[in-house]
Amino acid sequence: MIDWLYNYPILYPGILLKRYKRFFADVQLDSGEVVTAHCPNTGPMTGVSTVGSAVQISKSDNPNRKLGYTLELIQVNDHITTWVGVNTALPNRVIKLALEKHLFPELGEYQQVKGEVVYGKDRKSRVDFYLTGSAQQRPIYLEVKNTTWSQGTLALFPDTETTRGQKHLRELMEILPESRSVMLYFINRGDCQEFSPGDSQDPVYGQLLREAIKLGLEVLPCRFDISPAGIRYLGLAELKV
Repeated sequence: MIDWLYNYPILYPGILLKRYKRFFADVQLDSGEVVTAHCPNTGPMTGVSTVGSAVQISKSDNPNRKLGYTLELIQVNDHITTWVGVNTALPNRVIKLALEKHLFPELGEYQQVKGEVVYGKDRKSRVDFYLTGSAQQRPIYLEVKNTTWSQGTLALFPDTETTRGQKHLRELMEILPESRSVMLYFINRGDCQEFSPGDSQDPVYGQLLREAIKLGLEVLPCRFDISPAGIRYLGLAELKV
């Protein structure tokens, strides 16, 4: 029996007809009905928004929602058929579960996990997770980045210019070496064995990532198996910078 880290709610299969205005996706269900689903992904979804692709959507029981369905998964047929998670609200929830289970030995020992902790010189930024242990241990500031773009078995981030992502790298560099800085790339598909920065889309981000690594930034490119049943951790991808 597979030990899923996260189980999806009931999902409804369909075909992607179109994605538009970033947040909308028209889906034809197996019944033939066409519904408009919320697309919880503000990025370009490079390579994972092809019209005609199989998708899985969830249905909300909130009567006040304008759109009752949410786009959760899309199937790609690159080198192998693969489900890709496109709901950007999920990675942080899944990582919180993984941290509570201490699934990442690279982080060492820690006793407390806090989310959305204020940090940075201007105190206007929030890190995704803040981990603390004994008084002798440096605190860990951990940022999560959802990663869906790939070229073959190589996962890449970002898939577009991200000034916000650049800012996060600069802020993680600023707290070194007094604290530990960790960038966790949530590879939201199970077909990638390696990870690299997406230099062709944002060369500044790639340069900053390499500078940060030299200063002591720790990078965890985490592979996840994605299916309509759930999400499970597969281990680290090989980092290629």
